[in-house]
Amino acid sequence: MQLVQPQLAPANLIGPDGQPTFGLFDGSVENLNVKAFKYHNEMDKPASVMAKHFDFKQFQFVSIVTQRYILGLAIADIRYAASSFCYLYDIKSNRLVQSEWLRPFGLGCRLSASPQNGIARVGSKLHHFQFEIKEGHWHVNIMLTNIQAKLTLSAPPLSLPLSLSTPTGYNGWTYTQKHNALTVAGELTIFSEPQPLQHALASYDFSAGYMRAKTAWRWASISAMTPQGTIGLNLAAGVNETGNTENVMWVNGQRHFLGAANFMFNRHISDDFWQITTNDGQVDLTFRSLNCRKEKLNLGFIKNNFRQYIGYYSGVLTDNNGKRYQLHNQLGLAEDHFAKW
Repeated sequence: MQLVQPQLAPANLIGPDGQPTFGLFDGSVENLNVKAFKYHNEMDKPASVMAKHFDFKQFQFVSIVTQRYILGLAIADIRYAASSFCYLYDIKSNRLVQSEWLRPFGLGCRLSASPQNGIARVGSKLHHFQFEIKEGHWHVNIMLTNIQAKLTLSAPPLSLPLSLSTPTGYNGWTYTQKHNALTVAGELTIFSEPQPLQHALASYDFSAGYMRAKTAWRWASISAMTPQGTIGLNLAAGVNETGNTENVMWVNGQRHFLGAANFMFNRHISDDFWQITTNDGQVDLTFRSLNCRKEKLNLGFIKNNFRQYIGYYSGVLTDNNGKRYQLHNQLGLAEDHFAKW
């Protein structure tokens, strides 16, 4: 297989010509530079100021896996509203509890304009969570009723994130930056009990751009400590598939690009097994759901049908050097999502 050759990440995603740089990157884009984007409508006319504002979408997500718990935290700004959640999954009891926020026009919510430096935050002074990015390093602060945390997520030395920009629809673009199997340091208290972090792993997702007005995706994510080393996996189908994909695995921090992903499942059967493969034969996994965080919103001009599953992955991964990694009942996330925004 011919390996993908990423280019050095540009300082500004939107260049002097008002258009984005497309491709896979080594490193992180410093600034999206959205204000410089020359946005046109489907008839090639300059888009209005209102269209340029409301058509831009952005979300940031962090997952943290400890020996006892899985945390999922997200902030999404779709301009008409900002939707955020923090869920806590107890592996031992298979119980999921959550906090949710829905803010009209994003009032009381902020997101980082840069994947390299910035702050994303939702909630009040006494009930909130926050992502702070400093020179590409993610810091997670949580102050909720049963969860308090001050955490730093770190990649192994020389480990590179997935950093990708692709054309989206006729006139849009999407920038995605993700990194899995990050170590976790700091303090985490759940139900008044301090949690050990020496075996904890985390992942993040920074995504933004002029996405399709109607879009849907399937997604798989793993951050795992295995006998063969630390393994991270990100697979998706439905968004970043114009010339490149966001499919990648990390083995002890080393990044391996993967082919296009296929998700076979029946969303109308709650206990259906998912079959997840890639066209290059390097991924052959089965996913079995244990629990699910769901959200359905239908306001006509805005629709959100969101299901993020927590469950077990089993099967085989193969890196770009031909080395195979066997997974058996390894916890991870899967997602099935439709949005009209």
